[in-house]
Amino acid sequence: MRILVCNDDGYLFPGIRALAKAFTAMGEVYIVAPESERSAASNAITLNNILRVKEVDMGIPGVKGFATSGTPADCAKLGIQTLLPGRPDLVVSGINKGQNMCCDIMYSGTCAAGYEGAFADILSMSVSLNNPTPDADYSIASEWAVKCARKLIEIKADPKYLYNLNVPNIPKDQIKGIKITKMGWIDYVGGFEKRIDTYGRPYYWVNGRPQVVDKDSSCDNNAVADAYVSLTPLTRDLTAYDQIGVLKSAF
Repeated sequence: MRILVCNDDGYLFPGIRALAKAFTAMGEVYIVAPESERSAASNAITLNNILRVKEVDMGIPGVKGFATSGTPADCAKLGIQTLLPGRPDLVVSGINKGQNMCCDIMYSGTCAAGYEGAFADILSMSVSLNNPTPDADYSIASEWAVKCARKLIEIKADPKYLYNLNVPNIPKDQIKGIKITKMGWIDYVGGFEKRIDTYGRPYYWVNGRPQVVDKDSSCDNNAVADAYVSLTPLTRDLTAYDQIGVLKSAF
């Protein structure tokens, strides 16, 4: 297999290195990732600036790497359309430092890179570990990513969806298994903190705290909190079909 690996934390981040190394068991691996962190870039693409690309030595046998000046979505597009020697069979984005569940999915650069694979009808996954600290261990999440990819390939999973994997930050033997989940819902309490710089000018810092709104055990965030790996199929079609009839009647 030809496998494209992307992320939003940068090509030097331990999570992408662990993921790429794990996937060498399945084929030839290519990393295309930002040269620096681009977290929360969502689906942004570069339109008004040039895109720089440099080949980088990842120091992992069987892995070829590229670092770009662009966004996570740029990286996936470049990999799919230009940098790889042919169309990839699988796109995997991650491993993200911290969860990508609930409404955080909409802001996630990790999920955005994965979505580019789904847009191109390539089987695609995004992978996150529920641990935002610098010393996180990505080995267990890597194992689960490979395991899930193999199963998705085995069942010929539909490539028009993005398969979003979230792994709890607990020892391997404490993980209860995997749950197929839906996107949950959280709200952020606190919003923005106002501060004053050394010149007396106000500025703002994001400091919202997540608050679970949806308590349903079938939601991604609740499954992970209950020691399960969460796998959520995400659609690339955002149409609210149940509203089409309502709006046609009104308009």
